[in-house]
Amino acid sequence: MRNILKVLNKASDILKIISAISLASMMFLTFVDVVGRKVYYPIFGSVEIVGFLAMITIAGALPYTHKIDGHVGVEILVRLLPERVQTIISIITQFLSLILFSLATWQMFIYAQDTHRSGEVSMNLGFPVYLLMYVVSFGLLVFSLTLIESVINNIIKLRE
Repeated sequence: MRNILKVLNKASDILKIISAISLASMMFLTFVDVVGRKVYYPIFGSVEIVGFLAMITIAGALPYTHKIDGHVGVEILVRLLPERVQTIISIITQFLSLILFSLATWQMFIYAQDTHRSGEVSMNLGFPVYLLMYVVSFGLLVFSLTLIESVINNIIKLRE
């Protein structure tokens, strides 16, 4: 079990780094494109590239953000409840999230396969979009596995 968690943590760390690089690239590309438009040399396909980088940023940041509990949550009333009830609510919400993101992972992978088979490419640059879809589905898979880890940890916490 510890080896699986090590691999999961390593994958989450790698995705976090990729996500940070993608975000920085989005900012740099947008800056250069805006400056280029002022001197009549915009970057061809910049909107498309920024969209691709945004996909990578979001999918890569999900597992790490969940691990550090960085998601926005409405917990005004939940914080007033006993810790045991808070843990039960956390298990329920994480389990529902697991179902949702497991379905999203599965469907994204199927969509990537379909796009790969059809040979679909992006409109301006002709980039094979299935590659990005596989990256997103991998990020969602790691996030789903992180949710499983959280549910297990909360169940253990509940039993103590």
